[in-house]
Amino acid sequence: MARTGRRPGSSGTREAILRAATEEFGERGYDQATIRGVARRAGVDAALVHHYFGRKPDLFVASLDLPVNPAEMAASMLAEDPEVAGERIVGLFVSVWDHGASRQPLMALIRSAVSSEQAAAMLREFATREIFSQVAQRLGKPDAPLRANLVVSQLFGLAFARYIVKVEPLASMSPAEVTAAIGPTVQRYLTGDLGVDRNAPRP
Repeated sequence: MARTGRRPGSSGTREAILRAATEEFGERGYDQATIRGVARRAGVDAALVHHYFGRKPDLFVASLDLPVNPAEMAASMLAEDPEVAGERIVGLFVSVWDHGASRQPLMALIRSAVSSEQAAAMLREFATREIFSQVAQRLGKPDAPLRANLVVSQLFGLAFARYIVKVEPLASMSPAEVTAAIGPTVQRYLTGDLGVDRNAPRP
């Protein structure tokens, strides 16, 4: 039986876990991937995976080399007054994307989701379970899942248009201008009137 546990010395262990996580998430998707599965691939105990990376969403973010954890970002932005969360969310989102070192892994993630159904499914599962649920729980509204979907769609659209397609003049606007223009829309998605009655009969 193969031995598991801490490898001799710590050198390479973290990298081996990240490689295993990339394989596990890529093959099984976010929902079906497990810490134990990653540990088996890396030849270590599951406790060691937790030691280095914490919970599954943290490991997923690390495996994608993302500069921030979007689930934690969403929760922290809504932790204070939700009536002014829209501009805070957009402001932080733009500041992360505008930081040169942060942009490449984020662009790679968006591009892979656009070009690969498998990558799109993995991102969708992560967003649904770890981001949408966070926003819905914080909002405490009956239509909170729809509101969370709309917020994420707005942010993904902003990222694609401003940083990947580079639509002008959006691509050249300052962070303050982008925040001022899009923040109120995100705020309406969070707390305003959506003009949608989901209980109304469908045509």
